Amino acid sequence: MVLSKINIYLFKQICKYFSLILFIFLSVAWLLQVTRLFTISNFVHISIFEILFLSLFLIPNIITVITPFILIFGLLLCFIKLNKDNELIAILSVGIGLKPLRNTLFFFSLLIIILFSILNFYVAPKIYEIYKNKEFELRNTFDFNNMNFSNFLNLNKKTVLDFSKKNEKYEDIFLSFEDENENIVYAKSGNIFSENNNYNFQLTDGFKISIDQNKQIEKLEFHNYVLKIENNNINNGNIIDNNTFTIFDDLTTKNYLNLTFKFVDIFLIIFVCIYFYHNNLIKIKFNTGNNIYFLSICVGALILNQIFKNAEIVLFNYLILIFFIIFVPLMILIFKLNYEKN
Repeated sequence: MVLSKINIYLFKQICKYFSLILFIFLSVAWLLQVTRLFTISNFVHISIFEILFLSLFLIPNIITVITPFILIFGLLLCFIKLNKDNELIAILSVGIGLKPLRNTLFFFSLLIIILFSILNFYVAPKIYEIYKNKEFELRNTFDFNNMNFSNFLNLNKKTVLDFSKKNEKYEDIFLSFEDENENIVYAKSGNIFSENNNYNFQLTDGFKISIDQNKQIEKLEFHNYVLKIENNNINNGNIIDNNTFTIFDDLTTKNYLNLTFKFVDIFLIIFVCIYFYHNNLIKIKFNTGNNIYFLSICVGALILNQIFKNAEIVLFNYLILIFFIIFVPLMILIFKLNYEKN
């Protein structure tokens, strides 16, 4: 009964500090992503509420990246506080040794691994795919009614638009586009709107210059001119991002490198827990030097892993590098523990 109460108390404390660090890290990471997304709002004048709603789809993917870091700081801060309040000494004085500490850490780690695996292998990729599609659509669908000006806006790869807007009227409209010819269109005024995946231009008082393949120039002056240009940017099927691949997608496409990334993420969580137990918890060592050593080893390993994942690397080289960033710290830990025994 005593052991059960101690385990529950320790589990609650770990969860409390883990949640606190999660909130801090997630808030900072989310705000940085929102700030980046606001560049879309400033550029194409998308509603702030649309940007905030879009940013919510980033949260699961952010959590998969920061979870190992949260675990490091959450465990360390929790047990530093317990040690400072002499609660760890009180637990050991009951006479049941490290069993409640070890069991609680094991149970919490197992819970984190299960939730992280579900998130990392399936949920986060699915939600991130929705985010990528929505972001792509927002970047390439322009609401001209909410735009007061355009600074040579690329509507697609072959079309550039520039205009000014006064009192809801479009003026000084400049349009450069390519079909079988190179075309430049200028109009003093007009109307611009998107409809049925087309950009529609109703132009007044201007001219059109066309240059064919033989460099022959044709100029047309007009009072009224109607032009439609297809918005061929919207093609969600072309979006390819490894972060949108679930475990089933990786297996289907034989993307073993991406699959290995996900398994290594889980292994690093196990590595952090094992390192924390043997380096800090087994001898209740929470002095500044030992804490800095633990942070340096674990955070360094996680950062190196992220660098490798973002680099163009082949599977064999990645496995070799991961082996060294895990094997070397473990050897150092074994040497450190043997030295402290003597």
